[in-house]
Amino acid sequence: MGKRNFRTGKGTGKKNFGKRNDNNSGNDGREGSWTELTRENPKWEKYYKEMNIIPDEAEFETFKKACQENLPLTFRITGSRAHAREIKENFVNNHVSKLSEATFDGVPLQPKNLQYYPEELGWQIEVSKSVIRKNEEFAKTQRWLVIETEVGNISRQEAVSMIPPLLMDIEPHHAVLDMCAAPGSKTAQLVEALHADEDSGKPETLATGFVLANDSDYKRSHMLIHQVKRLNSPNFMVVNHDAQLFPRIKINGANEYLKFDRILCDVPCSGDGTMRKNVNVWKDFTVGNAIGLHSLQINILNRGLQLLKRGGRLVYSTCSLSPVENEAVIAAALKKWGAQIKIVDCSNELPGLVRRDGISNWKVFGKDMEEREKGKCDDVPETCFPPTAEEAETMNLNRCLRVYPHLQNTGGFFITVIEKVDPEADKKAAEEPPAKKQKVEAEEDSTTTTSSNVSTSTTAHVPQRKEKLPRDANEEPFIFLPSDHPELAKCWPFYDFSDSFNKDCTLVRNAQGTPVRTIYYVSPILKDILSITEQKLKIIHAGIKLFVSQKNDTGNCPWRVQNESLHTIKGYLGPKRHLTCNLKLLELLFQEAFPKIHAIKESGIDASFSEKLEPMEEGCVFLTVNRGEEGVYEDLFLPLWKGKTNVNLMVNKKDTHELLYRVFGIETTAKDAGKEAIYQKRLENDKASRSETPEVSAKDHQVKEEVVQEEQAKEEAK
Repeated sequence: MGKRNFRTGKGTGKKNFGKRNDNNSGNDGREGSWTELTRENPKWEKYYKEMNIIPDEAEFETFKKACQENLPLTFRITGSRAHAREIKENFVNNHVSKLSEATFDGVPLQPKNLQYYPEELGWQIEVSKSVIRKNEEFAKTQRWLVIETEVGNISRQEAVSMIPPLLMDIEPHHAVLDMCAAPGSKTAQLVEALHADEDSGKPETLATGFVLANDSDYKRSHMLIHQVKRLNSPNFMVVNHDAQLFPRIKINGANEYLKFDRILCDVPCSGDGTMRKNVNVWKDFTVGNAIGLHSLQINILNRGLQLLKRGGRLVYSTCSLSPVENEAVIAAALKKWGAQIKIVDCSNELPGLVRRDGISNWKVFGKDMEEREKGKCDDVPETCFPPTAEEAETMNLNRCLRVYPHLQNTGGFFITVIEKVDPEADKKAAEEPPAKKQKVEAEEDSTTTTSSNVSTSTTAHVPQRKEKLPRDANEEPFIFLPSDHPELAKCWPFYDFSDSFNKDCTLVRNAQGTPVRTIYYVSPILKDILSITEQKLKIIHAGIKLFVSQKNDTGNCPWRVQNESLHTIKGYLGPKRHLTCNLKLLELLFQEAFPKIHAIKESGIDASFSEKLEPMEEGCVFLTVNRGEEGVYEDLFLPLWKGKTNVNLMVNKKDTHELLYRVFGIETTAKDAGKEAIYQKRLENDKASRSETPEVSAKDHQVKEEVVQEEQAKEEAK
């Protein structure tokens, strides 16, 4: 949603009043923990009545009542189309249908679709999260929600927060910028949209565009990585800049600066539309909040429009209902840019979304709640005032979208889609005198970014801060490896990579530029950006883990493939390290750690699997599990570790629990131990029951080797 904190970036002089959270929490007042705040504020009520955003008095009371209630729980199903379809069918068949009669205080508990979310992948339950946790009838569904959230198959997000990304119309080749990204729920949607058309195993379907996520808060720019990391995208990058001064990007050898096809401008705002989950809005509301943020919002929007390609689409959004933060900002941009931009008519987009038109006339109040007149006050920027009747006729502010809580049981939101168009722009540019043409180009590309942040190295520079960062934050540079680096030369043939794989897109994150622990991979377009000679971008994150160093005394490849890169590399892997297995064997591998190779063979569960496994060198193997009729269920592609005497499926505990339920219908609880923990306990009991003899010591050596492999598997799972 729009940023409800005054998180306004460097040098703006605004205060930071707390942390914003896009995830749907139902009630930030923490029922039962604190004294419930009164959800009343005469200033708020007077202000919005005077604004006349809801002219009918009876409807305003309905609107107010909705604002005073807790939010329902909402979530969306994520992933590729085939994967999301399977998750949805599982949810519908095993949960939705079984809750048809369940109620709480007369409110139905059966989940229902968000009417505007495509392909029935958005869902709403009409009570808050706290109610669902306490309801016995909902226990199994609550467990499903927890598991699928942990593995990233669903994202709990407020319903209105899902709207802006849906209106961006992202395609796989697009360059996408999220200007104010943290905490990252909408950023994740952008990344998902970029990869939506990918067909697992077909390299030609992989996205060629990228999503660049920016946030002005250094610590929060690190935190948003965790929101998007589950998507395992090599086309995703995080940077840390004041959005008002976002730097120009000129790729080496290019004759022009990089412009974006799509930009999300979800600006910092007063957040009064979040009063249903952030109850502090009721006591903290003041008119001055909106006035104080207005100029910042204009600056960010204008910078976004400067960075937007002609023909590109920018979505401006806030979780405020004040015209000062919404239509007034859009009107200011329309006055500045004239015929070069227009508001897109979205009336036919997102059918099922109940929305109201934007407004062209409103009152302006000072911080003292007294009305101001344009030209007769010096405490309110002129751009806060509504356009004249003549200006309003051409602006089409009615095309802005206003979403009110009472319309579909949501939070409050404002969205405007802007297209940068001037059909005659190229023709007029050619006809313009050179001096005028240069002036226009300079205005579009201008930025006051200082040179103090420029790095002269070929790697991205990240400033050193003393702030407390996430444990896994990495501030080391990005240094690319040559495709024939000696360590990479051990990996390509061992894993049977095809020549068409972009082998020059691997990098390391250390000042020495040597592959010591981890080798990362980025898409070719991000390599171009990361390799800029004079780098102005303050880069926080880019790339997915491709290889991790593996302790190995056998002389085989010392690098293990990482789970997060499997989707990207699958279509480039030959048959050398590839196995298939049936569902019966997969169930065994999910539930037993380090089963013996000879025991699997003797069991006869899957003869072809055992026959091909035996002669393979030790190390990482790729396992495909065909689940039946093509197009009905998604085939699984999983990493398997082959040791000297045993194998182990390298899937972490959370993913194991999710797949056991989805594939086999086996239910687990949060207290269930993982297979590695069970195996470790068995080893300890086995050792305690044996005496120390030379023969036993030899066995201990084997056990130790298996425990080492187990620890490596745990590390991989993390």
